[in-house]
Amino acid sequence: MSKKHRGHAKGDPVTYQTPLPAGGVQMETFLPWTLVRRGLKKQVITPLDAPREFLDEALRERQVREMAQDTPLMRALGLAHHWQRLLDEGRFSSMTEIAAAEGIDLGQASKMSRLAQLAPDLIEAIALGRLEVWRGSKIRTPWIGVLRLRVRFSPALMCL
Repeated sequence: MSKKHRGHAKGDPVTYQTPLPAGGVQMETFLPWTLVRRGLKKQVITPLDAPREFLDEALRERQVREMAQDTPLMRALGLAHHWQRLLDEGRFSSMTEIAAAEGIDLGQASKMSRLAQLAPDLIEAIALGRLEVWRGSKIRTPWIGVLRLRVRFSPALMCL
């Protein structure tokens, strides 16, 4: 049997009771489940007749996990602010030292450190997931116009 088929359990829930030598009963319950590989992510697929509360709880946990995951942009923004604090406190004297300590290229560290200088409105939009990240050619429109186009309308951000 190939490795892809390991862990695939199929069948009805069954409870086994085994008497213990000292008295009492050991109970084992077999639950049907299937481990499915979708790319690099593994998911447990429950049987069709699973209780509704179980499915609702699994959905809530999945949504919490997805919301808790930081985007690469949020991680870079956090690193930029952390590095700025290290420079302000005098723990490091330059970005060269920080790049060497982090084990990354000085150019990449310098580009990331510029994120600490973003406007508070942009940082808030990034943190709340309202700012779309795009790559491409140079921006030819004024920045304020791009901001209004890219940020989903928010009263806090429309005061610009």
